[in-house]
Amino acid sequence: MTFLEFKKLLIDAEISLPKFSKLLKVSEKNLQACKKKESVPNAIAVAAACFAHMHKAGMDYREIIEALDLEYKKKKGVGFAKTKKSETDQS
Repeated sequence: MTFLEFKKLLIDAEISLPKFSKLLKVSEKNLQACKKKESVPNAIAVAAACFAHMHKAGMDYREIIEALDLEYKKKKGVGFAKTKKSETDQS
């Protein structure tokens, strides 16, 4: 799905990109990066399409998604450590 098609689905679902990213607990920055790739990941495309169809059918998708109690994924790996190494570790 192209980024333009994705944005049209968000309009159909009456949700903005920032609200969509907050609802799904994904980084808005990552979604904005899809503009450059000109396509969105399959899971994001499916979510947007479902939201648009559910909204058209009069269903409140926001309640359903909020009930899932999703959490933001924490970045792992080099450069993402939140704590500094102790002085003994650096020796």
